[in-house]
Amino acid sequence: MKFVPKKTKQKVSSVYKTLYLKEDLVKQIEKIAKENDTSFNNVIVSMIETCLEDNKK
Repeated sequence: MKFVPKKTKQKVSSVYKTLYLKEDLVKQIEKIAKENDTSFNNVIVSMIETCLEDNKK
């Protein structure tokens, strides 16, 4: 199943964090962001939210 990032939501209270990612992972995420005309950050947040939602099931 191809991952599709969620649409960018309205601004909500956020916290700044730093992540260290492997270069090949960054390239894959940048490709998804470009294909979906969204930001790298939105892809990462969408992936985390999807994982957490799936974990509840």
